[in-house]
Amino acid sequence: MRGLTSTLAMAVVLVGLGAYIYFVDSKKPASDAPEVKAKAFTVEADQIEEIRFMPKGVQATRADKTTGTWQLVEPEKTDADQGQLSNAASSLASLEITRVVDDNPTDLTPYGLTSAAIEIGFRLKGQQNLQRLLIGDKTATGSDLYAKRPDEKRVFLIASYLDNTFNRTPFDLRDKAVLKFEHDKVDGLEIARAGNTIQLAKSDGEWHLVTPYKARADFAAAEAALTALSSAQMQKIVSSEASNPKMFGLDAPTLTATVKAGSARAALAIGKMEGDAVYARDLSRAMVFTIPMTAATDLEKGADAFRRKDLFDARSFNATRVELQRGAETVVFEHSKDKDGKDIWKDLAGKMVDTAKVEDLLTKLSNIRASMFVDKSDPALKMPALVATLKMENARTETVTFARQGTTVMAARADEPGTATVEAVAFNDALAALDSLK
Repeated sequence: MRGLTSTLAMAVVLVGLGAYIYFVDSKKPASDAPEVKAKAFTVEADQIEEIRFMPKGVQATRADKTTGTWQLVEPEKTDADQGQLSNAASSLASLEITRVVDDNPTDLTPYGLTSAAIEIGFRLKGQQNLQRLLIGDKTATGSDLYAKRPDEKRVFLIASYLDNTFNRTPFDLRDKAVLKFEHDKVDGLEIARAGNTIQLAKSDGEWHLVTPYKARADFAAAEAALTALSSAQMQKIVSSEASNPKMFGLDAPTLTATVKAGSARAALAIGKMEGDAVYARDLSRAMVFTIPMTAATDLEKGADAFRRKDLFDARSFNATRVELQRGAETVVFEHSKDKDGKDIWKDLAGKMVDTAKVEDLLTKLSNIRASMFVDKSDPALKMPALVATLKMENARTETVTFARQGTTVMAARADEPGTATVEAVAFNDALAALDSLK
């Protein structure tokens, strides 16, 4: 009995000790809790509607957001780089003080703050006065910058990467897009170069070549050209006005690209080379600027580069009739539904054929792509190895003629000019799929 009493007493003591430890520890701050750093300003980014960038020795820039988007208003009125200004506003709102180095300095010279390298000011909605930040030298380790507010005595440290955010010139902060247009509204593209003009038109979501010949266009190639134009950025402005276009090779541009959207036009003219860049001008603006050479070469493609490489538009899911002429033999397969609504294929005699094999044949035909084009019709096509005519659900019919010349396979669509050289392996796969239906 005495032993049981001792055991119970020990248990009570242990429970009490555990409760005490838990209570005491719960009052202690967590050792791994992140340190909360003080903010330089108590503001919200979306409340900032004016920012002034004043780097030492550089023309000051004033940006304004009273209209809902950032605009540069000084030293000139122009569109602003929305990303740069939004980043600056966010950085000001979240600006953390890494450490206070002096609460009451008697001399600001050691910190580079007597004549600050950068001054940045901002104004909140509904306020008249600017809140300002002075930024001086980097610390010896280079990881921080000395900074202070003019309305406070203390000097503190901020992260050194903020130098790239606040030390900006007017050109850094302007919108550097060379050409502006609404991509999803574009219905035409014209590229004029060295006396040759390529015209593309878009209708019902598909691109078509119009000049120098009519043909289906490669959707990705046309869209890539538009993306090259919309994403091209100025490297520098070399002249505020094109008063001497010959100096820049813009009196007779090497290339002019025109984007069309209904009756609206946006055009970029490209002139002489300058190192690894070229002079260029948006024809709706007077200024001359440079863009990277790569931005220009993206547009220097021949018409064939914009031509669709797939020989067939038909696919296994949208074809309704297949007619294949191979020498003296012609086979025809027609699509229909059985009484249960299942897809089936029949030959001309009404006999059912293997649906999976017909769909495989259609897949193999749709895999045939052109590797290159020539302007003229090749004489070998007068003795075809295969003539394929496919009809689609929209009642559109397409006919492609194939011929061999040695190991080379050529093809021509009835509705498009010239001759294509196609991938021999893909053509042979299609013939093998046809043979499997015999």
